[in-house]
Order: sequence, then C-alpha cells, then structure tokens
Amino acid sequence: MADRDYLGEVATAAAFSSTPARGLSPPLGWKERLRAGMAGAGASLWFVAGLGLLYALRVPLRLCEHLAAVTGFLNSLTPKFYVALTGTSSLISGLIFIFEWWYFHKHGTSFIEQVSINHLRPLMGGTESSIAEPGSPSNRENETSRQNVSECKVWRNPLNLFRGAEYRRYTWVTGKEPLTYYDMNLSAQDHQTFFTCDTDFLRPSDTVMQKAWRERNPPARIKAAYQALELNNDCATAYVLLAEEEATTIVDAERLFKQALKAGETIYKRSQQCQHQSPQHEAQLRRDTNVLVYIKRRLAMCARKLGRIREAVKIMRDLMKEFPPLTMLNIHENLLESLLELQAYADVQAVLAKYDDISLPKSAAICYTAALLKTRTVSDKFSPETASRRGLSTAEISAVEAIHRAVEFNPHVPKYLLEMKSLILPPEHILKRGDSEAVAYAFFHLQHWKRIEGALNLLQCTWEGTFRMIPYPLEKGHLFYPYPSCTEAADRELLPTFHHVSVYPKKELPFFIHFTAGLCSSTAMIALLTHQFPEIMGVFAKAVSMISRTCIEYL
Repeated sequence: MADRDYLGEVATAAAFSSTPARGLSPPLGWKERLRAGMAGAGASLWFVAGLGLLYALRVPLRLCEHLAAVTGFLNSLTPKFYVALTGTSSLISGLIFIFEWWYFHKHGTSFIEQVSINHLRPLMGGTESSIAEPGSPSNRENETSRQNVSECKVWRNPLNLFRGAEYRRYTWVTGKEPLTYYDMNLSAQDHQTFFTCDTDFLRPSDTVMQKAWRERNPPARIKAAYQALELNNDCATAYVLLAEEEATTIVDAERLFKQALKAGETIYKRSQQCQHQSPQHEAQLRRDTNVLVYIKRRLAMCARKLGRIREAVKIMRDLMKEFPPLTMLNIHENLLESLLELQAYADVQAVLAKYDDISLPKSAAICYTAALLKTRTVSDKFSPETASRRGLSTAEISAVEAIHRAVEFNPHVPKYLLEMKSLILPPEHILKRGDSEAVAYAFFHLQHWKRIEGALNLLQCTWEGTFRMIPYPLEKGHLFYPYPSCTEAADRELLPTFHHVSVYPKKELPFFIHFTAGLCSSTAMIALLTHQFPEIMGVFAKAVSMISRTCIEYL
C-alpha cells in the first residue's frame, strides 16, 4: 500500500472528476499557479524570439534561395520516391502504434507519455512525475498480496430481505421475480449447512425439515414445515421457514420468529448439556447454535424494520458478545446500518475501529461508512468553486482519500448513491466488489448519505478521480488487490435479468495511441493515393510547396 504522503498528493491532484458539467480543475496553490503561468509565458516568449530571429536572419541565411533550391529538388523527384517515402513513414508509424498498444496493455500507461513526463519534462524545467513505475515496491507488494485472495467468493447478504413479506410482495405488485434461481439455490445450500446435521434422523421433525430445505417449490416447503410442527410443536426450524416464506408482513414474521426463539432456546440448552458425550452431540450443538443466532438476528432485523431501532441494536450487540466466533455472519454490518439510522456516529466509529482492520475482509459497508464519517466533517461547508481556488484542506484531503479507497474497493456504488442508476431489491447473496454488493449497500444506506448535508455533492465531485490513480485496474491495485475480472459473470447469475449489470469503468486509450493510429492510417492512405494517382498527387505536392514558399517570402 502507498504511504499517506503519496495518497495526499494524489488525492489533491485527483480530487475532482473530469465531468464537463462541473468544469473543475485540480486545485492548485498560488505558488503552483504562478509557476505554471511563468512556464507558459516563458514558452511563448521563446517562440516569439525564435520567429523574430528567423525573420532577422532571412537575408544573411539566404532563406529564399535555399527554399527555391529545395522546391526545384522536390520537383525533380519521381512519384515512386513519394510512394516509397510515405510507405516507409506508414510502416514506422505502424510499428510505433503496435508498440504503444502493447505497452499500454502491459503497463496501463503510454510509453511516449511516460518518456515525456519522466525524461523530457525535467530537461525543459518541469517537475518530475510522481507516478509509480510498474516494477516499483508498492506494486510488487500489491502483486504479492493478490495471490492468496479468492476473487469471486459469494457471501450471504447480511441485510437480505424476507421472502414472503418483501420479495413476494414485490412480485405481486410488479409481476417480476426479484431473485434468480442461482441465488435461491445458494440459499438452499446455506439452509442445509446451518440448519441440518447428521443426527437429524433421531428426531422425526428434523428429518422432515431436512427434506423441506431441499424442496424447490415454496408451497411444498411450507407444507413440510407444517408437517414438522405436527410431529413436534417445538421445531424451531419449521417456524423459521414459515416466518421467512409464508408470513406476508413483518409483524407476522416477527410473531413466528418469537415462537422459533422460544423453541430454539430450549433445544440449545439441551444440546449444551450433552455436547461432550460424543462428536454427534457436538455437531448437534453447532447446528442448534446456528439456528439460535439466525433467529435472534432476524428478530433484530424485524425490530429495525418496525422502527424499534434501539431494541435492534441491543439484540445485535448481545449477539456479538455472546457468539464472537460467528464473525462470518457479518452481524456488525447490520449494527452499522442501525447505528447510522440512530445518527450515533461515535458508536459507528467505534464499530469501524474494531472491524476495519487489515487482517479482516473488507466490504462496501465498511469502506463507504468510513468515507461517510470523514465526509460528514467537511461536506456541509464544501464548495467545488472554493476548493478549486484555495485547494483542499487537511480534513477535505482525508475525506477524499476515504472516498477514493471506497470507490477502488467497489466502483459501482456511487452510481446508485448518486441515482445515476435505478435501484432494485438486493439479492440474498452478494459478490464483494461486484454490482450485487453495490445494490445491497445502496438499497439500505442511500438514506444515510442523503441525511448528511453535502455528502453526495462531495462524492459526486471526487469519486471519478479514483480511476486516475489506477493505471490499469485489471492488472494493478493501488490500495487493494486488483479488481477481479470475473465479477460481471457472477453478478449476472445473482441479479435478475431485467437489471442492467454495472461493469468496471474501462480506461480510455491515451492520446498518443490515437495519434499514432491516425498517423499510420493517414500516411498509408497518402502512399496508396500516390501509387494510384501519381500525377494528381504530384500536382498536390507542388501546390503545397508553392504555398509554403509564398508564406516564407511573406515573412
């Protein structure tokens, strides 16, 4: 990772996006503006001085006579010479174009631009570039860190909605299916992993529920849950299934989850007493623990949706204290969202201090919440026009750095927060750094960004500057491991077909690639025309030489 000084310089230089609607340029201090103005004035003076010197020496140097000699020499050349000349120029420019294209795809920058910045600019009195070379230590660290990271691991959405009370109601209103078969199949696998174990055959109700979780048809699953309750009125997983899929309101779901909690606590206490008797009893305790944690978590989410936010926060905090090993469930993300709703920003910062650690996996909720907290301190007084004149303050640079960090982790979120893309219901599973995670985050956190005055304005002015710091995103990372290229295919499986999947912004080709391509094409075209129409091209060449001679004589 880059150090803070480098981040500060880059954040200041890339603080504003290149959108023409805002018309902003990177903010510079008065010293930098004075130096830039003097450099531009110096170049103009050198140009004017050169023209004056050329005009003063036109008679001693006999420019007109030499021009006439050159014109006579050109008139004596045959069309074959022009064909060979333009053909050679086309070949050379084509080779330069191919090399530029290869260098861009390998290193993400233009070779000619790098040579100009790193070697020619210092000779002309400019400053050296701070862009890291492809083989620099920071990039080597990124390449090392990326090797042990799984690119496309699918995670359970910590804030997934209720199928009966929310997803099904959406289907009733719109006639569209918000969940894909792939997403629901992953949920079925999760249910079998967390809610079943090898000892289910000892209890008939659990045997029925084991089959219920494998059913594809929702009515068949609901019917099996009722059968399990007929066999055992204290079957917690049966209540869970009914609360998830049969309940049509959050109130009904909460009522069923409370029944599940009562049954789940009784079963959990029994399993605790027998856990050391055999490995089968230990597996049963793990299963009963998973069921109890799931029920309490969903009860907390019901309380959050019904407006009892402090109750939801208490349930989540108790869960995190009672079952600290279950961090894979990402309960802290539910807690962050509830605390933001309470506007308890100090508590949010305390949670981030614990979970925004280098050894823990990141998420859009962590990165963008950290950015929101830093943005909150400066957004109410932030003005793009003022910042472009005086530059960014220390607090503003810190906020911009946090936004760049969040956007590099997941570049799809800003389009939803800025309402450049329409939101849909989030899926039950998300792909970190993918469009599915962006949908899930923005669906629940957009209101928190809107609540803070100026936060979205600062995000709009700065988020696109992130891509200037990443020379070629698919091969290099700046703060995180490189953006995985497999996210688009996985998101298309997780998100419904009526949703337009967001993809990683493609880097525009450098100017010199366009320039060499145009040079190659134009010289090749001139060579072809000279070969096919030598007389016409000869007349054209003579006309150009006559115009040039007239201009010089006029001077």
